[in-house]
Amino acid sequence: MTTNLTAPPAVRPAGSIRTRLILGAAVVLVAFLVGAGWALERAHADSVRLARYDRLQSTIYLLLARAELDPDGGLIMPYSLPEPRLALPSSGLYANISNPNHREEWQSPSTLGLSPPFPRRLDAGEWRYEELERGSKTYLAAAYGVKWSEGPRAMPLTFSVLEDTVAFRRELASFRRTLWTWLGGAGVLLLLAQTLLLGWGLAPLRRVAREIRRVETGEQARVEGRYPAEIAGLTGNLNTLIEQERARQTRYKDALGDLAHSLKTPLAVLRGALNEPAELAQTVSQQVARMDGIVQHQLGRAAASGAARFAPPLLLLPVFQRVVDSLAKVYADRQLQYAVACPSKLSWRLDEGDAFEVFGNLLDNAAKWAKGRVRVTAVQQGNRLTVRIEDDGPGFSDADAALQRGVRLDEQVPGHGIGLTVVADIVAAHGGQLTLARSEWGGGLVEIVLQST
Repeated sequence: MTTNLTAPPAVRPAGSIRTRLILGAAVVLVAFLVGAGWALERAHADSVRLARYDRLQSTIYLLLARAELDPDGGLIMPYSLPEPRLALPSSGLYANISNPNHREEWQSPSTLGLSPPFPRRLDAGEWRYEELERGSKTYLAAAYGVKWSEGPRAMPLTFSVLEDTVAFRRELASFRRTLWTWLGGAGVLLLLAQTLLLGWGLAPLRRVAREIRRVETGEQARVEGRYPAEIAGLTGNLNTLIEQERARQTRYKDALGDLAHSLKTPLAVLRGALNEPAELAQTVSQQVARMDGIVQHQLGRAAASGAARFAPPLLLLPVFQRVVDSLAKVYADRQLQYAVACPSKLSWRLDEGDAFEVFGNLLDNAAKWAKGRVRVTAVQQGNRLTVRIEDDGPGFSDADAALQRGVRLDEQVPGHGIGLTVVADIVAAHGGQLTLARSEWGGGLVEIVLQST
């Protein structure tokens, strides 16, 4: 059977953050400038239009001041007008007075040869402002209807003034060119400033990327630079991952080296036992048990997960309960009493496998030697966790030797004695402390202290 092993697909970069931010800022800036420019242009156009309507209204008032009616109700206008443009043909400003009762109209000399669309027949007191078209030309128009009283008679008149929009459009076009020139220049300057600011703001990310590449190539051991608060957590976690991985590799390397070295002696004994057939079976049994203990010890050391900053918090009470329930079945004939003092919500960032390995070994060791009672106590104070496991057995006569060999100094209870040293290695991998002492019952006391970073 052939097994094809393929490497996992490489993570492809999804574009540059700097490019994304610049494009996003450019889109927002352009949208803002277009909206602001359109609003300013409309506001200016309305303002200019209103100003021109005011001027047309003022011209109507001037015409009202000069207009007169003869005794028959006919309209009389002076030869000279107060507005010079009204006397200049095709000047762009045109006036009309409509007298419907006499079927007559007066138009300013500026209308010579033209027929502007003057509004007619407005009600008395009515003002009208509008934009009118005639052919290809457009006009701004203001008109006012009056009832002219002359003695006992009242004559309806309509005054209207038109202005060609050529000057109006020219003024708007000039403002538009100036407005968009300045807005475009301001937009370019803002984009340049944003590009520079983004380059300065993202410089720490580029720097940490360079440091990570140097870590990968072995040029440096960890991320060493000082970074802003937003990135400091990332660089700290990266350093933790790097240190954990190196510690794990070191544990595996040391465990393999120690395993190879530790197996040399049992193998040499087995080799020598081949020359003594009478004792071969006993020697093989002893050395196989010894090698089994060595292998379990080294595998336990190598499998320790180590400090687990990124492991999810593990509730400790269920772990203690499961171990105690298992031990109650294993040592049911001894009728031991187990006490667990642990808050139900107490949790710790600890690998579940390491937790069962540590507490399982310690509680099993306490149950082997207990006369009738085993107690486990877990207390958290700030970032410090203390776990105490005690029994009422004979206790430790030599704590250092017990840690080295992993057993009580009395060899009457079955077991190859790997437990305590495996526990000590796992606790050390988590940066904790393990202490052996005498309990208040006179038996053994094992205290583990872990501290979070």
